[in-house]
Amino acid sequence: MRTEVSDEARVRVDVTRTKDQEFTAFVHEAGPYLYKTALLLSGDAHRAEELVQATFERTYRSWHKARAGEPRAYARRILLNLRIDGWRRTRGEVVSDVVPTGSVAGPAEGVAVRDEVVRALALLPLTQRRVVVLRHLLDLTEQQTARELGIAVGTVKSANARGITRLREIFEEGER
Repeated sequence: MRTEVSDEARVRVDVTRTKDQEFTAFVHEAGPYLYKTALLLSGDAHRAEELVQATFERTYRSWHKARAGEPRAYARRILLNLRIDGWRRTRGEVVSDVVPTGSVAGPAEGVAVRDEVVRALALLPLTQRRVVVLRHLLDLTEQQTARELGIAVGTVKSANARGITRLREIFEEGER
């Protein structure tokens, strides 16, 4: 028995994107997420922009590795490494002095709340801030957070508990 195959069934079109096109699409998709992460980790908009730019540069150089797995996680890991390196270089730095003390002007209450959260996070010790941001703002598990920061799961648990307790105290003090 002979089956007829139409010409339409034989035509196959593969549209491939170049490395630059793939990376550009990734930047548009992951940029806001990485910026938010950098802002929460650094507490400063200018530093956050610099971190994201450096992250994109390093991710582009290793794009063949990044796209083979999960590019967003790959870029997040680069971002965390860059920020941790910055913390190591500036151990004596007090981030809360860099964060504006006034509320962000504007009609959106969400902006003011976000500003308050960023300022409160800036008051936490570095390890607590890192853990709280990764666990609660990026929704990583305790194991993922430990792996990302290179610390023990028990350290993640205790730093998270202390950080959340301290944040509650900060917000209660602000209500008085």
